[in-house]
Amino acid sequence: MPDVDLFAVAAGPGSFTGVRVGLTTVKAWAEVYGKPIAAVSRLEAIALQAMEGTKYAAAWADARRGQVFGALYQCGDDGLHRIADEMVIAPARFIETVAELSAGQRISWATTDPACLLDTDEWCAREKFNEALEVVSPHLAQAIARIGVKQWKKGQVVDALALDANYVRRSDAELLWKPGAKSAAQTK
Repeated sequence: MPDVDLFAVAAGPGSFTGVRVGLTTVKAWAEVYGKPIAAVSRLEAIALQAMEGTKYAAAWADARRGQVFGALYQCGDDGLHRIADEMVIAPARFIETVAELSAGQRISWATTDPACLLDTDEWCAREKFNEALEVVSPHLAQAIARIGVKQWKKGQVVDALALDANYVRRSDAELLWKPGAKSAAQTK
């Protein structure tokens, strides 16, 4: 581990527990070994695998509850550039939003979870544009590493204390929390 120069980690979006466990592990290693961290978007790692000569790449992943995590990227010579904030959104609305943001340009679509969008009328309407759908591997380590190295070269890294999760959506605990509710520790 002392020979590692950089830790690259998917900072989200994803499941609350999965993101938290991954970040905690990398924070510990970075703190112990005094190494920088590149916080990479899971959606960017997915989109990186779908650059098929189009100007835009849209990436999504299942967010459960009838929603997807999604983002649109513009493809350039120096990599991907996110067009708008990452979102958690209904699948049909994601397709509409991406179509609006891309201003009618052809889009490459990438996902690890194709079933989330393919059953929508909005997806069927995109077929007339002859757009590619790429189902990418859920094993994103190589893409995360490539993006992380690019960030490192640009000085876009953080230390263990500054690393934070990109949940996009609040956790169930936050959503279900009631003001004035006492914790188990307070009731003893």
